[in-house]
Amino acid sequence: MTRRTLLPALALLAAVAFATPASPAHAETGDSSPSAGTHSAKLEDFLGSLHLRTGNIPIASAKASLLLAPGYSFLPAEDAQRVLTQLWGNPPDSEVLGMILPSTDPHVLLDSDNWAVVVTYVADGYVSDADAAKIDYAELLQKMQKGTEESNPERLKQGYPAIDLLGWAEPPHYDEASHKLYWARNLRFKKADGTDEGQSLNYDIRVLGRRGYLSLNAVAPIHELGKVRADMPQVLDMTDFDAGERYADYNSGTDKLATYGIAALVAGGIAAKAGLFAKLGVLLLALKKFIIIGIAAVAGLFRKLFNRNKAR
Repeated sequence: MTRRTLLPALALLAAVAFATPASPAHAETGDSSPSAGTHSAKLEDFLGSLHLRTGNIPIASAKASLLLAPGYSFLPAEDAQRVLTQLWGNPPDSEVLGMILPSTDPHVLLDSDNWAVVVTYVADGYVSDADAAKIDYAELLQKMQKGTEESNPERLKQGYPAIDLLGWAEPPHYDEASHKLYWARNLRFKKADGTDEGQSLNYDIRVLGRRGYLSLNAVAPIHELGKVRADMPQVLDMTDFDAGERYADYNSGTDKLATYGIAALVAGGIAAKAGLFAKLGVLLLALKKFIIIGIAAVAGLFRKLFNRNKAR
């Protein structure tokens, strides 16, 4: 698989974006070549084509809305998908409904020391929170770690790096009043020879509704945990379902009931049955580049592509 196959529209732009975002287009090297200027111009044209929105943002397909606080912005679905594929070099994902940014300046998308939240919606039905108060998250973490470790030999066999779930970067918290859940995982990748490929912070938010849940997945460097931890409660407050579609509006006589509860949602929702990370979209940050992947094995593939690009 070649980079051009992954990024047919803006292969040249992608090459710039894969460089350290803090110094796009050779800014630190002093490169004033025509190609460097072209890269910068394409990058600026791309950022200028994005439609950042502020204020009250409807998420029609989820029957939900975001009431953005001052200083935050939202990229609608089409632009968010373009950023993920054309700017950050990820595989297409038509389920992405948008992206929350901690700025109204699109250049924040180039800042590797910041966060971004990708918004999706899962219509699996009403997720019962009956088990919420009974969950032993320390025990759940051990099971998740064991499941991850047991699947690593197959990843390595296929040529992909192993995944270590190091622990909770933020233990799971469930607010029974607002029916909102959040937690963060500290993940590390290792090559077959044991070489450490770095750590990433995967911060997850789930907003439960009548017919499913909003999934907000934030990524940031692990050293930015403090900043993410401070900002995420505000992101939680900005997100809710519309009247009639909220958790309290559930009708047991007519509405679908999800086949899993809070514990399985933390462990990977329905994907827990197929193995941790098997079907759950996982957001990672590696080599100062945002990566969104559908299965853990794909992480190795894209790391190889990124390293190949870096070596050129």
